[in-house]
Amino acid sequence: MNKILFLIINLSVYLIANDVLLNYNDALKLYKKHQYKKAYPIILKEAQIGNKEAQYIIANIFENGYGVKKDIEKSLYWYKKSASSYSYITKQDDNITDIQINQQGLQFAFSKLDLSSPNVKSEAVKTVNKNFGLLPYHTNFFIPFSYSSNKYNRHYATYLNNNLPSTYDGTTEVEFQLSIQKMLSYNLLGFNEYLSLGYTQQVWWQAYSDSAPFRETNYTPEIFLTFPTPYDIDKNSNLKAIQFGLRHQSNGQEGYRSRSWNRIFLSSLWQWDNLFLKAQVWYRIPENRKSEAYYNGTDPNSKGDDNPNIEDYLGYGDIEIKYLYGNNQFALKLRNNLKANNNKGSIQLDYSIPINKSKTTYWYIKGFNGYGESLIDYDRSVSKIGFGFAFYRSLF
Repeated sequence: MNKILFLIINLSVYLIANDVLLNYNDALKLYKKHQYKKAYPIILKEAQIGNKEAQYIIANIFENGYGVKKDIEKSLYWYKKSASSYSYITKQDDNITDIQINQQGLQFAFSKLDLSSPNVKSEAVKTVNKNFGLLPYHTNFFIPFSYSSNKYNRHYATYLNNNLPSTYDGTTEVEFQLSIQKMLSYNLLGFNEYLSLGYTQQVWWQAYSDSAPFRETNYTPEIFLTFPTPYDIDKNSNLKAIQFGLRHQSNGQEGYRSRSWNRIFLSSLWQWDNLFLKAQVWYRIPENRKSEAYYNGTDPNSKGDDNPNIEDYLGYGDIEIKYLYGNNQFALKLRNNLKANNNKGSIQLDYSIPINKSKTTYWYIKGFNGYGESLIDYDRSVSKIGFGFAFYRSLF
C-alpha cells in the first residue's frame, strides 16, 4: 500500500502541472505554424524560469526576427543561457521524421540537466547525438578477468543430473553486459514524457574452466515512461525526472535452474552538479507457488514461482549514486531488505576512466559484495572484483 500511495503522490504532481505543460506545448505548435506573436510570450515565460529548450527557441526568435524586432544582442544572451552545445529541432517543417521526434524528446529531457560542468555536458551530448533510434541504457562492459573469493555452485536442471562436480573449476571468469533502449513515443500524454523499451543482458562465462561453459545469463526486458519534472519542481528540489515501468527478469533456464520474476518499478532521478542519484522502489507481481513435489526435488517441471523468497535477498528497491570527477566516474549501488532480523543486502562499486582520451571506451573496475549478483545465485553471498573495459557509462 505504501508503494501504491507513493506512486499516486508522484503522479499527482504531474496532474497539477498539466495546465502549464499544455500551454507550453500549445505554444510550440503555434511556433511551428509560424504564429510567432502568439507563441512568443508563453515560450518567453518558460525561458525565464529556466527551460533550456525555450531559451534556445527565444534566441532563435530574436536572431531571425520572428514576430519581434531582430536583436542580435538578446539572441546571444539567450543562446548563452541555454548553455547547450547541440541544437534543438527548430526547422520549420511539418514532415518531421520519427528519428527527429525521438531526438527532440531526448533533447528536452537532457535540457533539464545542469550542463555548466564540461564533464557533465560531454556525457549528456554523447547520448543525445546517437542515431538509428537505438541508444545505450545501462553501462555496457566487457570484463575478461573477474575474480570471486569462492567457487560457484553448479545448479542442475534436475536432481537426476548428479554426475557432475558440485562446483565449477575456477574462481576467475569472464563477465559482460549489453544494455540498450529504444524510444517508442514522445509527448503522447502531453507531459513531455517519452515511452521506451529497454533490454539488458548480462553473462557470466567460465571461460578458463574445462569446456568453458556459460555459467549464467540474465535477460531483462522492460518498458517504461520517463517524465521530466516541471522546471519549478526541478529548481526547488533538483529532481530531474521520474520513471515508471514494468520489468521482467529471467535466466532462460528450466527445471531447478529456472529463475524469473516480474516487477513494477518507480524511479526518481536527481542531480546536484556532478553528483547523480537514482532512487528506485519496486513491487513484485505475485506468482502461484509451485507444487510441494517440486520443493521436495521430485517434480522439476512444476509451473509457478521459481524463487518465492527473492525479496528476502534483493529487497524492494535500490539506490545508485554516481559522481564525475574530471574524466573519472565513481559509482555506488546499494540494496537491502531492510529487515532487522536476517538482514541481507549488497554493495557494488564501479570506477571508470577514458582510455587514451577516448570518448567511448573506458578502463572499468567493478567490485561486488552481497546477495543478488546473478539470478541463479540470488540467495548466495558473493565477493568479487573484476577489471576490463566499458563502452558506455550512464549518468543514472
